[in-house]
Amino acid sequence: MSRTFATEVTPALEGIVAKLSPGARLLRVSPFGVDDSAADDAATLKGTGYGVPLRLDLLEPDGSSRTLVFHTEKADAFGHDRRADRAADMLLAFDRFGEIPRHVRALDVGAIGKGEGELVSLAGVGEFYLITSYAPGRVYADHLRTIADRGVASPADVACARSLAELLADIHSTKHGGDPQGELRYRRAIRDLVGSGEGIFGLCDAYAPDVPGAPPDRLRAIEERCLAWRWKLKHKSERLCRTHGDFHPFNILVDDDGAISLLDASRGCRGDAADDVACLAINYLFFAVERPETWRAALRPLYLEFLAAYQARARDPELLAVCAPFFAWRGLVVANPVWYPGVSERARDRVLSFVEQVLDAARFEPGMADAVFE
Repeated sequence: MSRTFATEVTPALEGIVAKLSPGARLLRVSPFGVDDSAADDAATLKGTGYGVPLRLDLLEPDGSSRTLVFHTEKADAFGHDRRADRAADMLLAFDRFGEIPRHVRALDVGAIGKGEGELVSLAGVGEFYLITSYAPGRVYADHLRTIADRGVASPADVACARSLAELLADIHSTKHGGDPQGELRYRRAIRDLVGSGEGIFGLCDAYAPDVPGAPPDRLRAIEERCLAWRWKLKHKSERLCRTHGDFHPFNILVDDDGAISLLDASRGCRGDAADDVACLAINYLFFAVERPETWRAALRPLYLEFLAAYQARARDPELLAVCAPFFAWRGLVVANPVWYPGVSERARDRVLSFVEQVLDAARFEPGMADAVFE
């Protein structure tokens, strides 16, 4: 999303702001970056996202400041090529954001009209939009980069990993396995894990045939392993619970006081707890994979604390027996040059080797990660 678009849509945004916050004045409209970090770690710089939101800075009638966020979604190869796909994401976000503790609030959903810069409720529509509240803080990805640069995890870093695990366990504590539609919803979650545009098939399709370390035959073999896992998991509907759906370091904000806020809950917020656990856990590996010397003292303690603290609170005895395809999914993301163009061939091979090891095991063991850095 360009500054030109921000300028074009500003008059319509003024009208939406007047409805959401009567008497407020829209002072500034500016785009967020996909990854605003100034870090030197090019390997972990995120290369793309599903959209680039706009920051809306408001002046309230009482003189106070308020910030909102205006979201749209762009067409891409990850299952968002149809306008209906993008509309569904916006509507689902509006319906579900309010269910997730510490998540930004969804305040309005609608569509951009056919006329230039026009916003309408839902008639005569073009692309859909979503407006949310704003949360302060740095993305957790920046914290992980700082920790890797320092070379050692501090007690505060370990405490933060523990807090994230406990928050995640609390999110998962709402169970839906006994709901009348529980079996249908869980089966869809597992089907989407493998076959959706955002899932394993879509991620594999996004690799060019000449990506170093990820030849088509290797990706095909990973897909086939994941398909076998789908048949192992699809009937485990008793595991259906409330999920975040995209619990990675760019959707987690940590402010200066250590308070945590969440962004961009996804995929209907219904699924398997292993999805969220694997999503964050593999990122502890990823932020060390280009610099293996940072693993032992910096990222490994956070990885182990996160997994142990989650299990201490969630007490999910089946978690390690079902998480393999979720690690595969998230590994295919962080190794993908579309998402992370700075990843080297060696680092990509390490990630995919971890994925293959996990898929081939009957049960995941946290110590498997150490083999990545040997």
